[in-house]
Amino acid sequence: MPHYETMTVEVVDEHIRVLRLNRPDAANALNTRMGLDGVEFFEAVAMDPGPLRCIIMTGMGDKAFCAGGDLKERNGMTDDAWRRQHVIFERLMRAIIDCPVPVIAAVNGAAYAGGCEMAACCDFIYAADHARFALTEVRLGIMPGGGGTQNLSRAIGERRAKELILTARPFSAQEALSWGLANRVLPGPELLPAALETARAIAANAPLSVRQAKQSIHRGLQMSLSDGLAFEIEAYNRLVPTSDRMEGIRAFNEKRPPRFTGT
Repeated sequence: MPHYETMTVEVVDEHIRVLRLNRPDAANALNTRMGLDGVEFFEAVAMDPGPLRCIIMTGMGDKAFCAGGDLKERNGMTDDAWRRQHVIFERLMRAIIDCPVPVIAAVNGAAYAGGCEMAACCDFIYAADHARFALTEVRLGIMPGGGGTQNLSRAIGERRAKELILTARPFSAQEALSWGLANRVLPGPELLPAALETARAIAANAPLSVRQAKQSIHRGLQMSLSDGLAFEIEAYNRLVPTSDRMEGIRAFNEKRPPRFTGT
């Protein structure tokens, strides 16, 4: 298991990992090193998921998921250095979105700016009831550049996204839930257990099926309905000759839990 300076990886079992953003003294703010660590982690998963079937991303502690970009590190940066750093952050966000394994964000506190964007790049969000969200970039003379204008709009609609991004106004976990950004809101102590319960439900299913379904949903939403249907059936047909498809049917008829191998 690789060691990361700004993240910890907990092996729950062979199929589930908990990835914790680990800069609690800086509210888990995203600095250059965290960007590089995240890119390394997610690109390694993309190249070879192995037995991994679900990832939970959360922040260390109970106050912050991620407070956004580390403005102390950015203070005094040249334009060129800023752009080069941001390319790393862009790679991180795309690596999360493109991860073949489902990624659940367990937002345990403040998710501001890049932290909110990182959560929105995950497949879905569970939030602690004290969590707060905001896209505050316009207060700093920039704008969301980690997928915020795209992922937030797709989750909550264009008009609501414009209001939140243009005002930089924070919003609560309950608002995130009612608007469609978050899937569940839970008391803080129940957040990770609930995310783990869902991760185990995902991990119990055929991993190739889960990956193909995830990709079909995400990519299909970028297409017309007819193109999305064509993409879906291509993904479906990839599963027909798999051992897991045969095991699923066999287990059903034998009235036992399936033993999926990802083949």
